Amino acid sequence: MPGLQVISSYRRRWLLKDVIAGVVLTTLLVPQGMAYAELAGLPPITGLYTSILCLLGYAVFGPSRILVLGPDSSLGPMIAATILPLMAADGDPKRAIALASMLAIMVAAIMILAAVAKLGFIADLISKPTMIGYMNGLALTILIGQLPKLFGFKVSADNLIGEVTGFVKGLSHGEAVAAAAMVGIAGIVLILVLQRWLPKVPAVLIMVVLAIASTSVFDLAGHGVSLVGVLPKGFPPLTIPSVHLADLGLLFAGALGIALVSLADTISTASAFAARTGQEVRGNGEMIGIGAANLAAGLFQGFPVSTSGSRTAVAERSGAKTQLT
Repeated sequence: MPGLQVISSYRRRWLLKDVIAGVVLTTLLVPQGMAYAELAGLPPITGLYTSILCLLGYAVFGPSRILVLGPDSSLGPMIAATILPLMAADGDPKRAIALASMLAIMVAAIMILAAVAKLGFIADLISKPTMIGYMNGLALTILIGQLPKLFGFKVSADNLIGEVTGFVKGLSHGEAVAAAAMVGIAGIVLILVLQRWLPKVPAVLIMVVLAIASTSVFDLAGHGVSLVGVLPKGFPPLTIPSVHLADLGLLFAGALGIALVSLADTISTASAFAARTGQEVRGNGEMIGIGAANLAAGLFQGFPVSTSGSRTAVAERSGAKTQLT
């Protein structure tokens, strides 16, 4: 049931739970949005723009009462792989944003046209072994790619083997920043411990709050830990991204892949949560919702988005009842 229809059947007793769940999600989405923007090779602020607009788009047009969309780790490498070959040597951030925004608009167009053509059944045709293999390969790629950042240095490589080699060389040449490694590893250990012994506690949220506090208390910047820094204030204007005509072919190919992965993620996540809440999963309706979310993000300097199973689980555990969250 799209968000506009939920308004007529909204119950007052849901309000407090939706608000509390919204607050919990916000504290989680802010650092995650910025992190996934960097994973996609974009400025951190675009992660916040994307998070806000896509949530609004799906809340109005999406059929699920509880699904949470936003920047996603599975799409980050796909976005980067699509836009980086089109970037100039100087890596202009404005061009990167324009390319990513156009990519989001293309994903939106593909999703909406597919929904109009009643192609929601496509997600059911993707075999489970294929999705498991894809997600495991993607997880390995993300893990290896983020290891240098965890230890406070950068690696320039075009493939997985190159990233592994560069990471090992960086460690052997003493490029690692001890303070950065300690903060990162401590954060991972804290999340794993809390998820194991206190599963109902929002582990990522606690880790983020402690990391922010430790930045000031221990002057981490003075010990070589890189900080996001000051972000631009205000909201981006409605923008039609400007890209070269020659870029459209590669962007469209990337958009097709992103649309397929996003649809598969959304259907699988929606099915899992619908089984617990008694809702019905409508593939065509979900494509409209995903399309609206991507269109909203793309018109305000954002990038492609998908459903997040982990954030949806946080919303559910926090008591979310509707998309008002």
